[in-house]
Amino acid sequence: MSPPAVLVSNGAVSPHSPPSAAAFLESTPGAYTTARASSTGLILWWPRHLLRLADSARLLAQSRPHLLGLPAPPPGTLSTAPIEPLVNQSVRVGVHEMRSRMLALGECCSGEDMALTALVRAGGAADGLEVCVHLGAYVPPVFGDAGARLAVAGSGREAAAAKYAPWARMRKSMEKMRPPGATELLLTNDGDRLLEGSVTNFFVVCRKEERQSNEPLSVQTMANKFEVQTAPLSDGVLPGIMRQIVIEECHDLGIPVHEVSPSWSKRELWEEAFVTSSLRLIQHVETVQAPLLWEDIETKTWSDVSWAVKQFQVHIISFSDFCSYIFCDIVVVLLIMSCNLN
Repeated sequence: MSPPAVLVSNGAVSPHSPPSAAAFLESTPGAYTTARASSTGLILWWPRHLLRLADSARLLAQSRPHLLGLPAPPPGTLSTAPIEPLVNQSVRVGVHEMRSRMLALGECCSGEDMALTALVRAGGAADGLEVCVHLGAYVPPVFGDAGARLAVAGSGREAAAAKYAPWARMRKSMEKMRPPGATELLLTNDGDRLLEGSVTNFFVVCRKEERQSNEPLSVQTMANKFEVQTAPLSDGVLPGIMRQIVIEECHDLGIPVHEVSPSWSKRELWEEAFVTSSLRLIQHVETVQAPLLWEDIETKTWSDVSWAVKQFQVHIISFSDFCSYIFCDIVVVLLIMSCNLN
């Protein structure tokens, strides 16, 4: 029995069997956001997702209208006021329908969450917008189990501040550079400064160059010996929801964050690395590999190049300990900051 899925367009449930979320995104223009929802309909950080969705639509309308499905930029600034009520209406319908289908399947969907993708594109309505919401079952991975294996494989995205559906199709050009076993591809414009993953934000826990020490780490001494690094928005990365939450939690806990693109040439200073996304939340990294030579990388395949590998084995601070520092109150935060649409 195939897992349940729902596609809603402007508040109406599609009577047809929907494609996968990835196939849906590959087939359409539009700004979108993907959120994780519990089986009870609790959507994590939904207000943040709505805000970013509106920002993405506005940015695309002005700078990359074709990515939104527009032939040209609108004469004035795109009004994003209708987006929130239009999206919330379709989300309510979709979540209700998805919950009904999951309950009907009983034990088959036990313990599963939902992956919710809300998309806004140019349409024929009076406000010029069409809203689509795709929901599918999502099985959360076991926290701290399998780590990500990253490979540097492509250049940064255009209009990186926006999240847009055509990227699902555009990023396929990097697949030829995916080595066997790599679970995520990293983007860079110069072969050294690492920007983000193709579907994640990228972080490293880095020793400060002037303070290298093998003393045991505690949260009290971390500020003196280590810093968390992630690429700044100005370098061309997506303002990920979890990216911002990690930064905020680090600031609250006194863990220093330096918004600078992690330098591959300084990887000997990296002690840990992790990636974030709205579905997986946070996942530790086992390995990062990059081509020894970056020139002409777009014309080659993974087997044409030699690779350098950074493997995280001996940890001064374990990933689970680091996450407990950042997310010591994560359960409370989820309950407070999430929005249950009713």
